[in-house]
Amino acid sequence: MAKSTRSKVIEYVEPIGARVLVRKDEPKRTTKGGIALPDQAEIPTITGRIVAISTQIENDEDFPLRQYDKILFHPKEAIPVDFETDNQLFVVPVEDVVAVFRRETGGKAPKED
Repeated sequence: MAKSTRSKVIEYVEPIGARVLVRKDEPKRTTKGGIALPDQAEIPTITGRIVAISTQIENDEDFPLRQYDKILFHPKEAIPVDFETDNQLFVVPVEDVVAVFRRETGGKAPKED
């Protein structure tokens, strides 16, 4: 019998326009003080890591976003991607990215002009 060979198809999501693909962080169930939050408690902004960036954003110097950056974003316009069973991927308009988490290097904060 002849063996049939199938090439493995890899699927991925590429954001188009002024958007980024974000893997949402797991929601926190307790506060820093140890208070348990109910499931209904919703925080209007959530954090996640950028998985992919559209070409438009990648080439725009006005948006300092890079792959794997941790960001804070508003979920109102975020579009869930039904790509994984746990559904942690979202396509987020760049306007809804409200902050990027950065770390200081060398002990000094970057200077502003």
